[in-house]
Amino acid sequence: MAIAKKVPTIEEASKTHHPPVIRRPGDYTPEMGRFANTTQMVFHPTEEAPTEPNAGVLTYLPGASFPLHKHDFAQVWYVLDGECSFGEDTLRTGDMVYLQDPHFEYDMHTENGCKILFVQYEGPTTGGRPVYEGRFNKTEAPNIAKEDLDH
Repeated sequence: MAIAKKVPTIEEASKTHHPPVIRRPGDYTPEMGRFANTTQMVFHPTEEAPTEPNAGVLTYLPGASFPLHKHDFAQVWYVLDGECSFGEDTLRTGDMVYLQDPHFEYDMHTENGCKILFVQYEGPTTGGRPVYEGRFNKTEAPNIAKEDLDH
């Protein structure tokens, strides 16, 4: 005979655990990113929430690209729409990419544009944290040659 497990109440669960946070990408005005992409940044670390991941939707217009670069944090991508060359591979709608910490990202180029859902989080092995300021909230078109490609 199976023993029924007690299902906690919301009140009990909230004493020791955080509730889900629901946000909608469409509620966020796109900002310019460091590779001339636009980003609807739904989550990112702040003083009030320093452990939030960087998470949102990246939109690369036709002809967009970025060079090979490195990070100490980890991330996951999901291609929502379009396709792009990524090193010797082509990422297409429905592809997922896991980037373990520390990692490098191949050069990327898209002929017709692509949209990627991404989540960047603290590296489990390196402790490297994702960076928001100056990467996803540019106020003018970036000069890629001046971007820090090592972090």
